[in-house]
Amino acid sequence: MVYFAWVRERIGVAEEEVSPPAEVATIADLIDWLAARSPSHAAAFADRDRLRAARDQVFVPLDAPLAGAGEIAIFPPVTGG
Repeated sequence: MVYFAWVRERIGVAEEEVSPPAEVATIADLIDWLAARSPSHAAAFADRDRLRAARDQVFVPLDAPLAGAGEIAIFPPVTGG
């Protein structure tokens, strides 16, 4: 797991190794599972509408499957100019 911007700040780490149970099949499931780990995880994942994800460095929707992923990143929407 890799976290960016305010997601990282709320959780307090930039990355962590996780081993979710088999029933965690999608990124949305992973976010639910992570939110239960600590109050800081719960705060970071409280508003899913403000979260984006990448699976192996490719943007994906939160309902994307986890199977075979090497890295999942969670971050706020990206803006630029």
